[in-house]
Parts: sequence; structure tokens; C-alpha cells
Amino acid sequence: MKTHFICPRCKGYLDVGEQIILAANTEHNDAGLILLSPELGNYTVKTNSQFKINIGEKYDFYCPVCHEKLATDLHDNLSKVILIDENNINYEILFSKIAGEKSTYKIVGESFELFGDHKSKYLNFINLSELK
Repeated sequence: MKTHFICPRCKGYLDVGEQIILAANTEHNDAGLILLSPELGNYTVKTNSQFKINIGEKYDFYCPVCHEKLATDLHDNLSKVILIDENNINYEILFSKIAGEKSTYKIVGESFELFGDHKSKYLNFINLSELK
């Protein structure tokens, strides 16, 4: 079994082939689909050529299946999806909504992994301490 990403609300599958597909919207109501790499720590993004990603801009992400916001109560700048691994273990994946901010957190119970150049930015909000 390969890994899958699902919506925490409707449990719909968000991955197709080698991409995670999310709907995105800006505060200026620019909207489009965004394709993300399923490899945690790989911040490659693909969009329609008319839907530009602007570094520093905040994007809200939505499930393309149920259209619910992929939000977390931990911080307004973080989104959440669920990763199901090869052993059928569910992980919370938190990631930054700010374009260019490389912060991703893989959490299950008390275990966690941090990814990205800005991984320490939200640690105080998710009650994790920096890896030693």
C-alpha cells in the first residue's frame, strides 16, 4: 500500500498520481487548484499559469471534494491534512499557508517530524519542542 493524503473533514482522497490536489484562495479572491508534492519537505508547487503564487501571500486551502477549509485551530497560518502511511497509520500534516514559508509538521501522538527551512516558526503553537 502506498501513502495517501485525505481531507480531515470528509476523508476524501486528495492525492492523484504523484500530486496532492487542493483548492486555494487568496484574500483578494484569486482562486485556483494547486498541486503539491506528496514528499514532505519538497515544496514544489504547480498551478494554472493564470493562478500566480506570490511569495509572502497567505492562501487558504480547501478540500476539492467537500470544499471545506483545511484549517487547524492551532494557528491561523497553518493548514491540515491527514497522511495515511503504508502501515495504515494516520498522521496529522500541518503546513504553512504563507507562500514561500517552508514549515511542515508530521504528527502522530507524541511523535513528530519537522520539515523545511522555517520549521521552528510554529513550534510554540503546536506544543512541540525543537528536535535535539
